[in-house]
Amino acid sequence: MHPKVAISSEFFSSVLKLPKTQQEKAVKFMELFRQDPTSAGINYETIQAARDKNLRSVRIDQAYRAIVLAPERGDVYILLWADKHDEAYEWACNKVLKINPENGVLQVLESQYIDEAQQLQQATGHKTKPGLFDAIRDRYLVRLGVPEDLVPLVRQIEIPVDVDDLKTKLPDEAYEALAMLADGVSLEEALSVYDVNLHDEPAQIDTNDFASALDNPDSKRRFLLASDDEALQAMLDAPLEKWRVFLHPLQRKLVFRDWNGPVRVLGGAGTGKTVVVMHRAKWLAEQALTDRETRILLTTYTKNLAIDIEQNLKHICAPDVLRKIEVINLDAWVKRFMDKQGYPINFAFNERQKNQIWDNALVLKPDEPDLPDSFFHEEWEKVIQPQNVNSLEDYFKARRLGRGVQLNRALRKAVWPVFENYRLGLNDAGLKETEDAYRDALTLIQAKSIQLPYTSVLVDEAQDFGLNAFRLIRQLVLERKNDLFIVGDAHQRIYGSKVVLGQCGIKIIGRSRKLRINYRTTEQIRHWAVSLLKGISFDDLDNGVDEQTGYRSLMTGAEPIIQCFASAKMEAEFIVNSLKELTDQELAKACITVRRHADMERYLQAISEAGIPFYQIDQNTLDNATQPGVRLATMHRVKGLEFDYMYVAGINEGIVPLAILDSDDPTIIREHEQRERSLLYVAITRAKRFCAVTGFGKFSRFIVCK
Repeated sequence: MHPKVAISSEFFSSVLKLPKTQQEKAVKFMELFRQDPTSAGINYETIQAARDKNLRSVRIDQAYRAIVLAPERGDVYILLWADKHDEAYEWACNKVLKINPENGVLQVLESQYIDEAQQLQQATGHKTKPGLFDAIRDRYLVRLGVPEDLVPLVRQIEIPVDVDDLKTKLPDEAYEALAMLADGVSLEEALSVYDVNLHDEPAQIDTNDFASALDNPDSKRRFLLASDDEALQAMLDAPLEKWRVFLHPLQRKLVFRDWNGPVRVLGGAGTGKTVVVMHRAKWLAEQALTDRETRILLTTYTKNLAIDIEQNLKHICAPDVLRKIEVINLDAWVKRFMDKQGYPINFAFNERQKNQIWDNALVLKPDEPDLPDSFFHEEWEKVIQPQNVNSLEDYFKARRLGRGVQLNRALRKAVWPVFENYRLGLNDAGLKETEDAYRDALTLIQAKSIQLPYTSVLVDEAQDFGLNAFRLIRQLVLERKNDLFIVGDAHQRIYGSKVVLGQCGIKIIGRSRKLRINYRTTEQIRHWAVSLLKGISFDDLDNGVDEQTGYRSLMTGAEPIIQCFASAKMEAEFIVNSLKELTDQELAKACITVRRHADMERYLQAISEAGIPFYQIDQNTLDNATQPGVRLATMHRVKGLEFDYMYVAGINEGIVPLAILDSDDPTIIREHEQRERSLLYVAITRAKRFCAVTGFGKFSRFIVCK
């Protein structure tokens, strides 16, 4: 039998830290190793001081070594680590690989924490306070991923906040489960996340069967079978993007399966929703499509995010698979479709044009009631468009829940000519608002019974779409297996308004899932960003409430820097001095983001005068990794991107929240401020390692400094 070869995610990480020459040698060695780990050219050496006797050392060159798991029983070989000789041996001496006896996961443990647990076990008689997990039996803790050797570490936890002390000591899956329990999730629900029933008897696990352990979904979050040539090549082409291959088990369960209808996936910032959408599109294109005429449609709200997704798909999809996936934002899809059908559309994106049409329509405002202009704009956006009101009779029937001004039939009749005239003005100018265009496309599809070529439609950033968008999306694909896959997070809603999928004909009952683990941002940055949204209720896209219970990050780091300076010059000097501390490589992974395009010039001037290179990411441009320098972009543009170093700048009162709202309606004011908070939350959660939130003069009222 041919040996089973795997490579750990940590091996890729360790190779990236090697000097370039050794990186190249390590990759060549990996190729030799994966072809035949028993080759005579590979000299296995025993590591005498290693606690795990299955670990071996192999030579990369005279000074560098790789650490390999080579069990005495079976034909399994796993590349684990690469480093200088002494450092590699030190790493191996502190590691033990074991198969969890309750769930069959292959786990990497550190011997120092095993020793710490043994010391605690011997001192259990001195424990006087109740533990947080006392009500949960050992076997269930182990079934959730806690290694048997480390259970005593869990037993010492007394309060929820102390669970974070276990983050570096336990395997990721164990920490995730305990964090959920600490946040109030029941044991039964925590087990169900991993498709385990509380009352099921565990399978019989052979703790020496490494081959079976590697097939476990939770093992695949850290070990890649080297037989997967396409996945391995993706890693070699861009090894920093480990998410392309090492999916979380819950992500894998969402991606690699058939669904009997529409699916909705929720998850906070950094939980990998877009990653799941891309892998889902890839899997569907590989598994489901044999007909050249059929395709997968992946759509999102903004053009720039569609561009970013299409670019990233090129890294994980073979050319023949990529050809089966159509990536386009919904506005562009509608325009192309209507043009092809002989009904060309010009979207009313020009604010100056729209304002002129409104000015002409508002001439028909009634004297009574005396309503501000803002009322008509808000009534149009909140009532007329979402409910497809096209006539006075429609308006009489329209629901106006949450609107501050009450209108009886007589008053509705009095204000209706303004809306009628505005729509006539749009028509005369040959313009369509987005909602009208969606509605027209839907009507055309239904009237002509148009059959579109899509077997599946995937929607990213679903929270930014409205009712008409989802009514259209429902018509783009027939109701069938794997028809709709929708991901979103209302906490990041910066464009649309609340939507109920069920009201759009999209039935997700029994097919709703949630991602809780943040892979991008440190816990310190995540926690601070979430605090911006405290006390605000967010919907789940289907008439429920989406709470962030159990939402955690696996990474730790420094607290974000929150500072308001006396002047714009002092703020810019702080950012410039901070950027000067970065290497050229680090600088290309840093971003300055601002609320408005108008604010950008201030920082461009400061970094230019300091001689710091920069690259501006505009609405229609990609973040080109080959371009040197710090990135600059608006908060809206950074959505969907991520950076090691994030400078969220110019967060002044009047800028965040942006003082553009001309309304006295408390509902409108509340929604505007909530979107502005969400926009700031989005900007901050782009940060991976470092985040600075700065302003000058008067800080935004959203920022509460401790």
